[in-house]
Amino acid sequence: MTLLVDKPAPPRAPAERAPYWTMRRRDTLAGWLMVLPQLAGIVAFVIVPLGLVVWYSVHEWNVLGGTFEFVGGDNYAALASDARLGPVLRATGLFSAGLVVLNLSLALFLAVLLNQKLRGTVVFRTLFFSPVVVTLVAWTIVWGFLLQDNGGINGFLDFLGIDGPNWLRSGGTAMASVIVVQLFKNVGLNMVLFLAALQGVPAELYEAARIDGASAWARFRRVTVPLISPTILLTMILTIVGSLQVFAQIAVLTQGGPETSTTVLVYYLYQQAFQFHHFGYGSALSLLLFVIVLVLTVVQWRMRRRWVFHEA
Repeated sequence: MTLLVDKPAPPRAPAERAPYWTMRRRDTLAGWLMVLPQLAGIVAFVIVPLGLVVWYSVHEWNVLGGTFEFVGGDNYAALASDARLGPVLRATGLFSAGLVVLNLSLALFLAVLLNQKLRGTVVFRTLFFSPVVVTLVAWTIVWGFLLQDNGGINGFLDFLGIDGPNWLRSGGTAMASVIVVQLFKNVGLNMVLFLAALQGVPAELYEAARIDGASAWARFRRVTVPLISPTILLTMILTIVGSLQVFAQIAVLTQGGPETSTTVLVYYLYQQAFQFHHFGYGSALSLLLFVIVLVLTVVQWRMRRRWVFHEA
């Protein structure tokens, strides 16, 4: 008789541990490493400076006296009671409105004109875009010489028998001069953006509209403008934000004068903080500028669904 003896079960192999660096974790790490330089830049140059501005706005920092005192909301109370702030905001609004309307209109007109298959368009595109790459201060200094009472523009007008005004010392022409200088400086950038958008409009749509009997104006209004409306939104936001941050042109051409007719908000901020050493009040002004830019950008972004193609 054979006895059946149970054999002991073979020992189980130890369970293999799942590798820590899975494909998903490697992809996540690679993504964070890709965005880390941008995040570091945002923290170092946006979030930290903004926090410091808020901190300075509730203090009064006297650099010459070496004092740094907490004043709470005194700087904001001074902001609400500042009699000069109203004219400064009006000058800022006038400059921004004039520049935005003229810049976008002229840039779109030039883009439509240079989008035609005509001889010499490449040369004119280069000429209109070349001021964009010129140093801002150098561009402004040259225009300052041209706009002087005995400058090149009045010399040309005198040759035609016209007595030109003192462009930069008259309240009626100083703001217009600054707007024109900035207009010719940056209109080429918006022109190139519009030109790229126009070249992306299918020619079949124009042909279909032409067959239906649409006029040139109707084709522009019903075909061109809706299809390039995303680019119009982009250029509008960039131009408005840029117009609210203008400084070098004012500092070089007019120094905010005559009187305060060209004193825009950024230049007024500079005067309060770096000329009069009111750093706390200057910080409060900078926060006011930040709020204005933020509100205008958000309003434009929210209204895009009403008129921007593909956003409705």
